[in-house]
Amino acid sequence: MWRKKETKVRPFVSAVIAAAGSSRRMGEDINKLLLTLDSIPVLARTLLCFERNENIDEIVIVCRESDILGYAELCKRFSVSKISQIVRGGDTRTESVLCGVKACSRKSEFIAVHDAARPLISQQVISDVIFDAIEYGAAAPLVPCKDSIKKIENGFIVGDVNRNSIAAVQTPQIFKSDIIKKALQNAKDKNLALTDDCAAVEKLGVSVYVSKGDYRNIKITTPEDILLAEALLKEIE
Repeated sequence: MWRKKETKVRPFVSAVIAAAGSSRRMGEDINKLLLTLDSIPVLARTLLCFERNENIDEIVIVCRESDILGYAELCKRFSVSKISQIVRGGDTRTESVLCGVKACSRKSEFIAVHDAARPLISQQVISDVIFDAIEYGAAAPLVPCKDSIKKIENGFIVGDVNRNSIAAVQTPQIFKSDIIKKALQNAKDKNLALTDDCAAVEKLGVSVYVSKGDYRNIKITTPEDILLAEALLKEIE
């Protein structure tokens, strides 16, 4: 059973599933979210993780306009009942997530932003990050880097980077609703090139609490990742 913390009344939590990417690194004309892991599409597995978590109240999918109808059918086929809206994304990740955040219920006090291509997220990580965000206002799962990290200049190694000072960030990244809305709008208005939502929040001077991540919570990006995900799925199940 995953961790719970004592709270008088659990706040309303929305999950925004970022599914508007182009899957360029997967190969030509391949939608990685529709590839299957043990006969279940990647996107369906991701959605079901949040559907089954008792701390998630609604799910919003943000995707390309051409995928809206197909994803709606997928939700029906796999009985994902917490879906409140499926909305069109923007030209960048920041714009897309902002579209999803704006589509969340007015009751939403916390918003979890999760990559649709992370279908192996555990119930424990979801719940732990939620309760850490409730306590600290913003939280994200991280895992320590296993490899040695080098600094490179002009194609040559010029030094080491202290491995203990860095970590790999994952999703879901969870924030107070007002914080993430303001952060993403600020990033959009200033045309900031950001790779994740923590970076947008950090631009406001807000600190993000480090939650314990899971090495199995991989992001499917290349064909090799599908093979790894299938192996991890057998281990998990």
